[in-house]
Amino acid sequence: MYKIQPVILAGGTGSRLWPLSRELYPKQLLPLIDETSLLQTTVLRVCQLADVLAPVVVVGEEHRFITRSQIDALGVVSAYSILLEPLGRNTAPAVCGAVEFCALTDDDDTIVLVLPADHLILRQEAFAEAVRKAAELAADGAIVTFGIEPQSPETGYGYIERGEGGSVLSFKEKPDLATAMDYVQSGNYFWNSGMFAFSIKTFREEMEIHAPEMLTAMAEAVRHGMRDGKFFRLDSKAMASSPSDSIDYALMEKTDKAAVVAANLDWSDIGSWKALWEISSKDDQGNVTVGDVILEETRNCMVRSESKLVATVGLEDTLVVETADAVLVAPLSRSQDVKKIVTRLKKKQRDEFRIHRTVFRPWGSYTVLEQQPRYQIKRITVYPGKKLSLQMHHHRHEHWVIVTGTARITNGDETFLLHENQSTYIPSGVQHRLENPGVIGLELIEVQNGSYLGEDDIVRFDDDYGRGAREEVTEAE
Repeated sequence: MYKIQPVILAGGTGSRLWPLSRELYPKQLLPLIDETSLLQTTVLRVCQLADVLAPVVVVGEEHRFITRSQIDALGVVSAYSILLEPLGRNTAPAVCGAVEFCALTDDDDTIVLVLPADHLILRQEAFAEAVRKAAELAADGAIVTFGIEPQSPETGYGYIERGEGGSVLSFKEKPDLATAMDYVQSGNYFWNSGMFAFSIKTFREEMEIHAPEMLTAMAEAVRHGMRDGKFFRLDSKAMASSPSDSIDYALMEKTDKAAVVAANLDWSDIGSWKALWEISSKDDQGNVTVGDVILEETRNCMVRSESKLVATVGLEDTLVVETADAVLVAPLSRSQDVKKIVTRLKKKQRDEFRIHRTVFRPWGSYTVLEQQPRYQIKRITVYPGKKLSLQMHHHRHEHWVIVTGTARITNGDETFLLHENQSTYIPSGVQHRLENPGVIGLELIEVQNGSYLGEDDIVRFDDDYGRGAREEVTEAE
């Protein structure tokens, strides 16, 4: 009897869901539908399957701590692994690296089940049945893709053309509307979900034929990788030598072993604000609202507030998303074009495409309350039992005022406790550390002043989370 090894791909930035989804806090880590993130929902879905191994989650290095904290918060699995990509090389190297990692402990007949972390699937029993069918085909040597039975002529998805016996005749790029209508009417085309199942043996054999350079590079990336608790770091030099390609182009469109399992899962990849509006609960006027929102004569809109009151009057078919540092307004029908805004923000090197005002760290979070050329004010939250690195700054001084909880402070040669409404001053060049020794959250206000206030002005001397001297600036946590 074969074993099933789930592999969850949790990379990507979800740029079409900006300004909520950012490079360092992407959509798979966001609670878009309920209180759980899409990643957490995917982990729960996998854990409900029968006779599966503990999941392997593939993420970028910068998302490692928040990924671990979200999985641990579920309390449903303990033996999982997080495979860290030192750089993005598209889905094919990610899958290939995951397979090579699984091969360290699993036999060749193990079925690898590849699932994106940012999909919504509402029909769990139908999903389990589709996995069962796919695993049986994979055990017989097929490389199986899951085809979603189309509910409408969607132009935002690629399509799979099914042949006799479940074989794949072709993969189709995202079509125009007329072509999509033809696909749906034929009854033989399915949305390409990006979910796959195959045995380790079959995948390796087919990659050796169709993408040998990638297979060699990712095998080296695993061979020279490093285990760090639940984390496994792929070797950056080896991975950089791999071609960058999607799994569809690198393998699925070339192999003669591709098969498709048709599935009706109430599935969505939530690839745009309109897609999120379509699957969300609506009021009597067709509106989806989140947060502090007041509507007047508004119909068929999505209005989301993250930090302040948002009011609308006389809107129809419109998207309004407010965050602490950005507001997006667009026709719902143009929600796919939000990525154009993100592209422009990247070209201008603006922070709004990359981070939120609130930034998550392995020890807690901080929120930027005020930012000016020579001073900055933050609200810092530290989880119980956690501490920041022992560090110092070259260009800024810091004032800490405790708001809630108890702080253990290292300030130069002194270590002492501070309580609510007490404070300390840390000059530039002085080693310091902040720790929460209590059982409730620690909250404080930090006032920075100096000639340079960038997050890369951090020199670490000791850190509980394996971060280097100047790694903080690239962290999502």
